[in-house]
Amino acid sequence: MNLKNLPRPGLVVLQECIEPLGLSITAAATALGVTRNTLSELVNGKRGISPEMAVRLAKAFGGTEDGWLVQQAHDELAQVRRDQINVRCLRVA
Repeated sequence: MNLKNLPRPGLVVLQECIEPLGLSITAAATALGVTRNTLSELVNGKRGISPEMAVRLAKAFGGTEDGWLVQQAHDELAQVRRDQINVRCLRVA
């Protein structure tokens, strides 16, 4: 799977959940039971989707908790791959 082309999870929340319903960030945050700042940080890529947020998103907008967390995991993996971590390979022969 090419993780480079996947949209950031917060952008998915904004473009596929909040905007189609015509919600403001404040209204969506209220519906989710989180602060405006928390949701703003998520949609602006400054915060990821936690397990708690995944449950909230699934209940409010649909999808599954697992699906939201998988998006977050893919995003984090793509970020780590971009960092090109240097590791010495250790394998048992």
